[in-house]
Amino acid sequence: MMTNFVEELRWRGLLHDIMPDTEDYLLKNKTAGYIGFDPTADSLHIGSLVQIIILMHFQRAGHTSIALVGGATGMVGDPSGKSAERNLLDEATLAKNIAGVKSQLERFLDFDKNSSENPAELVNNYDWMKDISLIDFVRDTGKHITVNYMMAKDSVKKRLNGEFAEGMSFTEFTYQLFQGYDFYHLYKEKNCRLQMGGSDQWGNITTGTELIRRKAQGKAYAITVPLVTKADGTKFGKTEGGNVWLDANRTSPYKFYQYWLNSSDEDSEKYIKIFTFLSQEEIENLIKEHKEAPHMRLLQKKIGEEVTVMTHGREAYEKAIAASNILFGKSTSEDIKQLDEQTFLDVFEGVPQASVSKEDIDNGLDMIGALSAKTNFLKSNSDARRALKENAISVNKEKVKEDYTISTTDLIANTYVLLQRGKKSYFLLKVEA
Repeated sequence: MMTNFVEELRWRGLLHDIMPDTEDYLLKNKTAGYIGFDPTADSLHIGSLVQIIILMHFQRAGHTSIALVGGATGMVGDPSGKSAERNLLDEATLAKNIAGVKSQLERFLDFDKNSSENPAELVNNYDWMKDISLIDFVRDTGKHITVNYMMAKDSVKKRLNGEFAEGMSFTEFTYQLFQGYDFYHLYKEKNCRLQMGGSDQWGNITTGTELIRRKAQGKAYAITVPLVTKADGTKFGKTEGGNVWLDANRTSPYKFYQYWLNSSDEDSEKYIKIFTFLSQEEIENLIKEHKEAPHMRLLQKKIGEEVTVMTHGREAYEKAIAASNILFGKSTSEDIKQLDEQTFLDVFEGVPQASVSKEDIDNGLDMIGALSAKTNFLKSNSDARRALKENAISVNKEKVKEDYTISTTDLIANTYVLLQRGKKSYFLLKVEA
């Protein structure tokens, strides 16, 4: 059963440009549609998540989703939205990036031909571009698209006429022709009638529909989605530490979850539609509940849950919640010891720390030494004694007295001990061999 894919995008705020007759065609015909992913890194980031979700919606609507990894176009570099030419990648780096992107896409789309009536497909444009000679390409493909047509594209005009215009190399100028050929190839070989992408891709996509019209005398369709922005003007998917990646080794599930949890109310009302598969009724009810008690951050928590589970799995989400509770809720020493080293460091990022020797811990480190003499967490030994008498000191979230000694059983990830004075003053001991 096919459902109205375009209407689904429309009410979620995910429709920017659409070629005439596209919606009608998709309602009447089961078809294949694709989105391309350039392997500029060995992981996608949450900016790419929008495109992945579009393919997921397309598959759920009963069509065939094709995820194209740009092994060939990645060697050229897309000028769209760029003010300067990016560095070209060598083949070894590109191969590593392609493998990383492929493994991530397989977590989101159903490629299983045995379990799905409309399994997704994964293709690499290097497979068909590698055997085409330059002479064949310019003779059989280049002749169908005029330079005037290519020059009229916004991605080209902005680079040539921009305030800080550095011009455009022939390499980048040909990118839209390469992408257009991808669409033509998938049209011929996979019966692919639709290309989708971000709004900055409209020029590249329509070059493909034009090439199909001229070279194959066929009709193809195009849809673009808005580029996600944040209400405060800062770039979506960026933090002080850089991109928010889909790879848990680059951005831990805890930090990933925190990104969504820290969204503004205004952004969350938009994100709940874009990044989840909740129904329109469920979303409207959630927004209403959130407005009645905004301090509960119901929208942010729901988005964080849905997207973290989708990206990293339920277990990783529950660990992210447990890690969040360490700072903001009630937790025990055992809860902290369950954290892996990376998550622990993410939770306590920026907390001051001092090193102590393994010998100190093996022999049992007394609290005065831990708080002052060996670390300077507190200003003096007398400050340390006073805080201990006031019952204000915790080791790994457990209150301790002056007679407590820190031993190897207190180590978190075999390396750290968490000291705390009061509710908000934290300090880390790092054990060095």
